[in-house]
Amino acid sequence: MIYNLNKGHFSSVFMENYFKSKFKIMQNKRLLGIVLAVAVLLFIPFTAMQFTDEVNWTLFDFIVAGVLLLGTGLMCEFVIRKVAKTEHRIALCGAVLAVLVLIWIELAVGIFGTPFAGS
Repeated sequence: MIYNLNKGHFSSVFMENYFKSKFKIMQNKRLLGIVLAVAVLLFIPFTAMQFTDEVNWTLFDFIVAGVLLLGTGLMCEFVIRKVAKTEHRIALCGAVLAVLVLIWIELAVGIFGTPFAGS
């Protein structure tokens, strides 16, 4: 590709590509942050299991919790990327987080009495 240096075309293409690459790096940093946050949150019960018998998670518990947390984080990331208005982003991410909390509570203590609670 030949650039017309006299009209500043090269510099505008360079800047456009620079900002596109910076935007992609920011998105990848958010995804990395989501994965690291899930790992840290799962490390809390894992550490507690080393010191007390009151926390007794199985491998299945860690898998379910990881899927729930990662799914929630990725859904919020999807909302942030695709929804333009800030108010809608906040409302949708709040709804996703509310669903996470309700599912987590149901799996933990069974407030709705579904078979998923283990009773």
